[in-house]
Amino acid sequence: MTRLILKGVLGAGSLLVLLLSALVIEAGGWENFKLQYYSLTQVFHDQTKELQDLRQKDVDPASHSRIDLDQLLNGGPPKDGIPSIDAPQFDTPETTPFAANETVIGVVVNGKAKAYPLGIMNWHEIVNDSVGGLPLSITYCPLCDTIAVVERGDTTFGVSGKLYQSCLVMYDRNDDTLYAQPWTLGVVGPKVNHSLSRVPAVKTTLGNWLAQHPDSQILSTDTGYSRDYQSYPYGSYNVDDQLIFPIRNQADLDQHPKAIVSYIWQASDQTPHNRFAGDSHQFIHEQLRQQGSQTVEFDGRQVRARWDDTLETVVVEELDGTVIPSSTAFAFVYPAFFGQP
Repeated sequence: MTRLILKGVLGAGSLLVLLLSALVIEAGGWENFKLQYYSLTQVFHDQTKELQDLRQKDVDPASHSRIDLDQLLNGGPPKDGIPSIDAPQFDTPETTPFAANETVIGVVVNGKAKAYPLGIMNWHEIVNDSVGGLPLSITYCPLCDTIAVVERGDTTFGVSGKLYQSCLVMYDRNDDTLYAQPWTLGVVGPKVNHSLSRVPAVKTTLGNWLAQHPDSQILSTDTGYSRDYQSYPYGSYNVDDQLIFPIRNQADLDQHPKAIVSYIWQASDQTPHNRFAGDSHQFIHEQLRQQGSQTVEFDGRQVRARWDDTLETVVVEELDGTVIPSSTAFAFVYPAFFGQP
């Protein structure tokens, strides 16, 4: 009898392995499988901590919210399950392990330049740092390709584990306010509707960045965590047409959902529920690459977007050449965040 039971257990185990293998193959590999079946990980994590921490501060999330709370989705990892880098170390161009074709987020403040490789940002999403004496949080959402470098003051930001319209929701460690990263706007918590001050950043290659900033520091892989910073952890997500999480306004999309755009935005003092208020504009990279430049009306003035051949990306600026903070994004992001709900 014992042998029969053991044989049955082993047989069930083999079937489970075969089923798992089939699902992995169908998904297109292990990384794609983990992303598509992210919900399986939720049974191992506390997915309530983000809102419970607010309640413990006597803040009712429902009455301090810009968005419907049921649209605040679990991304899989819990609060701080994707760890921010809070004590960043830096390499020089001579000591960095990253190649010239590595994509980086470049930031310059008061003449000091730093570069943050996406090989690291894909795994951590937020780096709490100071550049040129200014305390900043460098933030990146791998699911949306959105970049926001914000002034953090005396706080730091962490990864909440929640997503809004598939994008990073970060939180202020001083008061637990949740911020929708593509808006840089507080959406739940004591600072709901608060807009963070932004600093211009550019997404380019390390080689292009160093050609303009040869003395730039480069974020080190010495993060205190064990990650494969030379690999992309999301399978084929950045090039395929799959959207893992429910996202609104996709009927308005007239291009591949992962085509690259840049957008600019300026929030107003209005606070409509579930949507942005203010001005915004997007620029499709492939169009601007061919067109060269485009001048548009934005927030009551004329601004110019141009294709920068040196950086191989879109730069948005005032007509006097002052750079305006902008973000790259996958094409599906703009209608989700800046279209009508």
